Amino acid sequence: MLDFFSIFSKGGILLWCFKDTMLSAAEWETFTPTINELIKCVLLQERAGKANYWEKPGGQLALKYKLDNEFELVFVLGYQKMLALAYLDKLLDEIQLRFRDMFLDSLKAGDVFRDFSSFGADFPKILKYVEKESEVEKIAAQKPRSFDESKKSEKSIASMIVKSKEGEQGGGKKDQKKKTVKIAERAEEPQEVEPEEDLDEQVRMENLKKLSMGKGRGGKSSKSPNMKSPKAGKAGKTGKISTTWDPVLYGGKVNKEEAKMLDRTVGKPEDQDQDNQLTQFVPDLNVVGKSKILGSVDYDSEDEEEEVGPAVKAGGKSGGMFSMFSSLVGSKPLTREDLSPVLEKLRDNLIGKNVASEVASDLIESVMVKLEGSVMGTFQSLQRTVKDTLTASLMKLLTPKRRIDILRDVLESKENRKPYVITFCGVNGVGKSTNLAKICFWLIENNFKVLIAACDTFRAGAVEQLRTHTRRLNSLHPETDGKPMVQLYEKGYGKDAAGIAMEAINHARDTNIDVVLVDTAGRMQDNEPLMRSLAKLISVNGPDLVLFVGEALVGNEAIDQLVKFNAALADHSSQENPHTIDGIVLTKFDTIDDKVGSSISMTYISGQPIVFVGTGQTYTDLKSLNAKAVVTALMK
Repeated sequence: MLDFFSIFSKGGILLWCFKDTMLSAAEWETFTPTINELIKCVLLQERAGKANYWEKPGGQLALKYKLDNEFELVFVLGYQKMLALAYLDKLLDEIQLRFRDMFLDSLKAGDVFRDFSSFGADFPKILKYVEKESEVEKIAAQKPRSFDESKKSEKSIASMIVKSKEGEQGGGKKDQKKKTVKIAERAEEPQEVEPEEDLDEQVRMENLKKLSMGKGRGGKSSKSPNMKSPKAGKAGKTGKISTTWDPVLYGGKVNKEEAKMLDRTVGKPEDQDQDNQLTQFVPDLNVVGKSKILGSVDYDSEDEEEEVGPAVKAGGKSGGMFSMFSSLVGSKPLTREDLSPVLEKLRDNLIGKNVASEVASDLIESVMVKLEGSVMGTFQSLQRTVKDTLTASLMKLLTPKRRIDILRDVLESKENRKPYVITFCGVNGVGKSTNLAKICFWLIENNFKVLIAACDTFRAGAVEQLRTHTRRLNSLHPETDGKPMVQLYEKGYGKDAAGIAMEAINHARDTNIDVVLVDTAGRMQDNEPLMRSLAKLISVNGPDLVLFVGEALVGNEAIDQLVKFNAALADHSSQENPHTIDGIVLTKFDTIDDKVGSSISMTYISGQPIVFVGTGQTYTDLKSLNAKAVVTALMK
């Protein structure tokens, strides 16, 4: 049984609604937020696919929907997902066909705000008709076929007899033996060799000359007198070169020149705390104190010329001006056959730009559902319409559902006298510690005190790496109020990461530090013990922001990483509402040129925005994502 059926426009106007009379008022109130979730998570985020099915996580209600792009209508029905209802697609089609006629009449009459409550009398009849048709089809599918309906009844006895090539019935072993004897006799008969044609005398002499040059005595091939032996070309043997041994290691004497070469103290600074490699991390020291505002990644936004269909190219040869109209679609609804060639080409382009194949297929299917049935203008190009629709879909996808403003949130936490906690997680080798240092530099540029919690207790050198970053960042920004801008909280290796993070947060609260950056160990998404440890760290400490650090180089791997990280954080959490990934930091963005598809894949799978983009190895190489520039690079 259906719980409800709703028809509304894409503009948000509810036209007609049906609800089951058996439902209570409390149950009916749960349907409104469910439909709102469908609109926000599916229709607005360009996730409408061929399945047209959606269910709210953790709920018992499932939704089935259908889009009418010609009249901008949405048909949604809801039912309990434990029920297996086979007639839902057919019901949606029937309701769409019946309601379209009524809606078209109201448009022709100019009555835009017409009351469609009269459709409620037709709905039970349509539902009853569809249910009966579904039962008939189900019984017909379960009924066994009779012998006359099967393919065996078409076969006759004569068609089952195998005959030989000579028209006789297939014989037994004796016939096979006779055939074998005949074949053997034919093999023993001497076969006549056809004489070769007479060769020309000149050709024969040339062949004899080549034969004599190619063979020497005893049938061995002789070498040409002009050819040199490879042994003759070899250089003479040189004497054995004596090995020079290190005199320091083997107790020999060292002269003055060798002593200068072995002196490792030349160029060593007197001050042990001085860092000669600081310019590698901030090559332009003039930007220190001026990097409060992040730039954005930009690409050349030159629009390429519109691609012309094959019919237009062929029309150029004929010279007729009406040949160009073959690529235009006017005043007729678009079908899948019209859209498939153009969308397949765009799908291959997205995959070539490093978009995961699954995500590219879903995006193309979403555009197909969005355009199917819509009517284009008379002089609108199909290629341009499809491309503009896909561009708008990608822009909606990269535009975050919620805004993450870290500076505003830090100020709010500062007013509440508690530190703002950011946790970094990700797989091995993506650059978590390096990008943590970049974000730390950006925060101290905005005059916030930062505490780095070294919770990577597995990788050798992880604590030393953060200690080096802390020393370099403090050398760029002097102390304020007698305290350094950046502090490191570390307890060595082999300790519990969740306990270290808790102690660091408490220390930051006691010392009035504004931000705590928690660095975690890199882990593969299939490593269950480490994923359980990460879920424990997040559920125990409750950070304000969980950032997933991923590479811009990955394609299909991005789906597996994000899905399994979110699933592990949800499964191993001790909270009722587990804290999953809130945002993404995309690293190595400067190494991919215009293949920026990983940003689309990660945003589509997680539904979370890309907060930062790493574009280099220095502290200033941290930018925000420019959605328009990324989409322009994808559509080139």
